[in-house]
Amino acid sequence: MSLTDTINADIKTAMLAKDEAGLRGLRAIKSALIIAKTSGASGEASAEEEIKMLQKLVKQRRESAEIYISQNRPELAQKEQEEVAIIEKYLPKQMGEDEIRTIIKEIIVNTGAKSPAEMGKVMGMASKQLAGKADNKIVSAMVKELLGQ
Repeated sequence: MSLTDTINADIKTAMLAKDEAGLRGLRAIKSALIIAKTSGASGEASAEEEIKMLQKLVKQRRESAEIYISQNRPELAQKEQEEVAIIEKYLPKQMGEDEIRTIIKEIIVNTGAKSPAEMGKVMGMASKQLAGKADNKIVSAMVKELLGQ
């Protein structure tokens, strides 16, 4: 079952359950999927593209929630956070910091990076290897930490 089919089935379930927060998040995903299908040349988005799209939706909503909180609008921030929780259900499980640290250490050894100036080499490999499994902000911070020692 494709992501589109899963989302459509979950939208029906959310409508029957009168789950407004779930429905908002699912409709956002469906909208992004439709946009991705119509803008691409092949007409279908690959699994990797779908994951990137979902990560982008989560990132946008987290940033919006932060802005709403800074502007003292907790009711709007709450809506964004509810949508983040819904969208994250369709993303692969994120790796823990210990797992990420182990992989980054291996990459540093493999690339022979010794200083923060060589961060680009490490980040390039880490981004490919951890795509969809870890937040790039966390990866970047760990690479800086490990190369700075």
